[in-house]
Amino acid sequence: MTLELSHFNAALLFALCASTVFGISQRNTPRDMLRYGAYCFALFIGGVLLAAWVMWAIKH
Repeated sequence: MTLELSHFNAALLFALCASTVFGISQRNTPRDMLRYGAYCFALFIGGVLLAAWVMWAIKH
């Protein structure tokens, strides 16, 4: 059995893992960890969507 991910699913998985690490390692209280992790996740996904839009605009 193989695991097949689309590019977007792989980006979501990376964003989830990286934002979890950033939240835990960069803040002290659990509330701040969660807020910062969510903020980083939103920035990762926003960056992916922005990059996808720019690549689409360049191609067309």
